[in-house]
Amino acid sequence: MNKTRLEAFSDGVLAIIITIMILEIKVPEGHEFGDLKPLIPKFLSYVLSFIYVGIYWNNHHYLIHSLTKINGKILWANLHLLFWLSLIPVATGWMGEHIFAKASMALYGFVLLLCSITYFILQRTIIVSEGKNSVISKAIGKDVKGNASSVLYIVGIVFSFYNVWISGAAYFTVAMLWLIPDKRIERVFASKE
Repeated sequence: MNKTRLEAFSDGVLAIIITIMILEIKVPEGHEFGDLKPLIPKFLSYVLSFIYVGIYWNNHHYLIHSLTKINGKILWANLHLLFWLSLIPVATGWMGEHIFAKASMALYGFVLLLCSITYFILQRTIIVSEGKNSVISKAIGKDVKGNASSVLYIVGIVFSFYNVWISGAAYFTVAMLWLIPDKRIERVFASKE
């Protein structure tokens, strides 16, 4: 299989995820600016989730770009990641609809944690396939950002039952951590040229 096909399929799924998320925000009945106020939690949920999906899209692009060959394990690991990413709209919608209620914040964090874990599985599957001296293996290294993200998701999940502000801050922190472009793969590719 060609890696271009894998990337195109994944891009399509991610585009659909973003589309589903925005369709959850309904146009208000009224015609005054005040009628937009109930949409604020939904919009904030959407923005955070849009950033997350964008981060996964960006990092997935570099991950797939590093491939020299595709096998069945990589295909299934990629589908596993896409499955959890496809649940982001549900968690986003519930969180926005119920104004960041405890259970919705916990579910959101759980989905993000599983996305993180399945991305790690995809990374490791690719590293095993490509070898320890591969571009991706060198670029990922110890993956401090990835490990810190998982810890922050767990903190967010736990605190969602006690203080949703701390929970939200944990999820926001991870998004900001990854919003700053990760140059590890770019540097390794540049050194090869």
